[in-house]
Amino acid sequence: MGAGVRRASGPYRFDAAADRQELSRAWQDNGLIFTTKTGRPVEPRNLVRSFHRICDTYKLRDIKVHYLRHTTATLLKNLGVPARDAQIILGHPRLAVTLEIYTHEDRQAQRQALGRISEALGHGSELPTGDTADRDDRE
Repeated sequence: MGAGVRRASGPYRFDAAADRQELSRAWQDNGLIFTTKTGRPVEPRNLVRSFHRICDTYKLRDIKVHYLRHTTATLLKNLGVPARDAQIILGHPRLAVTLEIYTHEDRQAQRQALGRISEALGHGSELPTGDTADRDDRE
């Protein structure tokens, strides 16, 4: 099994139930999330080809399939999933890979964090502007 292939568990396993039932003996139950109609691993080039066809069909911006890993990492962070759990979901060997390479900045999350700091310091939910902070220092 290739490095990018993950075994399915829990709720993911139902996805192939209809194919499995229809093909019965021909189905290869190997626990993978994405498979061919017969349960075999999807060839990477076929996955990429299918992904681009879906993008074309639904008029989505065409991106590299790999970018979905970055998007997933950032979405997990924005949803409040602990970094260690995101690391495991993405299959990274070290937490630093998840945090430094795959998780991208999010200006809205940064503003919210700064707003919480502002509230904790008694400034209410509004952040002081640069001019106000400078004026307060001079008084």
